[in-house]
Amino acid sequence: MTPAWILDIFAAVMLVVAAVSAARLAGARPWQPRPSQQGAVVTDTDISHLLMSIAMAGMLAPGLTTLPNGAWVAVFAVLTAWFGYRVTRDYQSSGARALAAGHCAPHLVHSAAMVYMFLAITASGASGGGMAGTGGMSKLSVPTLAFVFAFTLAAYTIWDLDQLSGLWRGLVPTVAGAAGPALAGVPAGALHAEAMTRSGAGGARSGLVTVLDSPGTVVGCRVAMGVTMTLMLFLMI
Repeated sequence: MTPAWILDIFAAVMLVVAAVSAARLAGARPWQPRPSQQGAVVTDTDISHLLMSIAMAGMLAPGLTTLPNGAWVAVFAVLTAWFGYRVTRDYQSSGARALAAGHCAPHLVHSAAMVYMFLAITASGASGGGMAGTGGMSKLSVPTLAFVFAFTLAAYTIWDLDQLSGLWRGLVPTVAGAAGPALAGVPAGALHAEAMTRSGAGGARSGLVTVLDSPGTVVGCRVAMGVTMTLMLFLMI
């Protein structure tokens, strides 16, 4: 049985990711009209990060459970369908590169893995959304599929870690107006346009807001969720 304090640490990390994603959404004001379609790219990412981190926190620490398992299955089924649509469009325009380094492919895998885990927890008869308890972790009924998800998540996480150094180096020039690095397949110009939209045409911004809006923060949140989700899959096998 996994020590509860380990699960609590990862649950706390997920709460941090949720707070960061909520702050990014509040700053982005997704309910307002955007001059560029690229604004939706960052918005759907932040929404998925917020929902996944809240759901995983509840799975790791039963006291943080929010929605019933069935409701989370429906939520992540919708996200899976959305990112599946986005990946299909990316594949039509960019080919296999959209699967290897595209923006939406990792989120498609994350969403599908969440559906898989919640279905497994529901099938095991676990109460609420938690995966830990007196009986230990809920076990997956199709462990081979869990290995496939875990391997794919690990591969995307390694790719994201490789991108982080370049993204952080490009943080200041990207916000200042220079061409910055791409966010996992999203053109640097689109990221700069997003940053300019949030800042009100590039006015003076605090260091905290700059870091919050940076592409590196998005990828960092995705790395945290990828590591946590991979751990959860292995613990449930």
